[in-house]
Amino acid sequence: MGISERARGIAPSATLAISAKARAMKADGIDVIGFGAGEPDFDTPEHIKQAAVDALGAGFTKYPLPVAGIPELREAIGRKLQRDNALEYSPGDVSVAVGGKNALFALMQVLVNPGDEVVIPAPYWVSYPQMAKLAGGTPVFVEAPEEAGFRLTPEQLDGTLTDRTALVVFNSPCNPTGAVYAPEHLGAMAEVLVKHGVHVVSDEIYEPLVYDGAEHRSIASFGPEIKALTIVCNGLSKAYAMTGWRIGYLAGPSDVIAAVNKLQSHSTSGPTSFVQKAAAVALTADQSSVGEMREAFDARRKSIIERLNGLPGISCATPQGTFYAFPSIREWVGRRLAGRQIDGSTDFAEVCLTEAHVALVPGAAFGSDAHVRLSYATSMANIREGMDRLEKLLGAGSP
Repeated sequence: MGISERARGIAPSATLAISAKARAMKADGIDVIGFGAGEPDFDTPEHIKQAAVDALGAGFTKYPLPVAGIPELREAIGRKLQRDNALEYSPGDVSVAVGGKNALFALMQVLVNPGDEVVIPAPYWVSYPQMAKLAGGTPVFVEAPEEAGFRLTPEQLDGTLTDRTALVVFNSPCNPTGAVYAPEHLGAMAEVLVKHGVHVVSDEIYEPLVYDGAEHRSIASFGPEIKALTIVCNGLSKAYAMTGWRIGYLAGPSDVIAAVNKLQSHSTSGPTSFVQKAAAVALTADQSSVGEMREAFDARRKSIIERLNGLPGISCATPQGTFYAFPSIREWVGRRLAGRQIDGSTDFAEVCLTEAHVALVPGAAFGSDAHVRLSYATSMANIREGMDRLEKLLGAGSP
């Protein structure tokens, strides 16, 4: 039997692929320092785990009905959006998904028709273009250059939107760059979107992880007109160290949410029932663990950025959010490292992994072949060791 054209046209996730390769090397006894996966190294807070245990003990293990999410969780999401984002959504305007990735996938399936354009600022998270293509859409990339802080300008956005644009993807704080859009910048972007009447999905999964006085604002908060065009996407993976729990959600116009729910009724049937109980507790109980993780990430951010900027041929802008660094490797492109020609980020990452046993993600997967991504969601000891290994490797080359 043949594989569908749809499936053949999709590239695998580069972030998961590099993590799998590093894990396989570790299984073979190789000491690999991994900066690949975007996964907090903290444990899920105890009170959240206990809530899942309590739900299991109470027999809350049946089908997770309704498909949109249990009322308790959708109400908790609504309270969270009002508390943190000054946004009001009724439970009927919220749909719970099997992780933020599934939420975004479902959204594109219901908003994008074959031939529609999906505008994606670059650099971008690896899955956005693949999701657009799976919905039959055409990804349209707009460069947010490093010299502009990896931020798209309102003028760029205005010049990109056409009558074929079905959706704009907006991610702040941004994976992979760590860029955070200032409120005044967001307001200007909202004006452009309202003028064109184009839907925007605001991916806010890294919302609490901002530093140096940066402020996270949801673009949906800039008035009723932009709110009517915005679908907010968020989840619990990053903020609560719940990556394996697979809980994400959408909040937006009721007709869009209803369409997502219909799609989910024929696909996932909703996230695991007892996990939803724990997610409601995560959003409404003590939030101090979020701040503690942010402080730890901030210390690691400062350490890794200082070390990266001290490496031969490497320069790295300071990220204002997330737990990623996105250093430039431009000076290495076209040169040799450890006897190998470096023609781009894939070559660079492969040499780092095979020669220094340091796992990075090639920037080509994010739309910039002149960069690599490092996750500093790892220990300070790993950061020091990893940077020491890269310093030794790069110091022996000639950028």
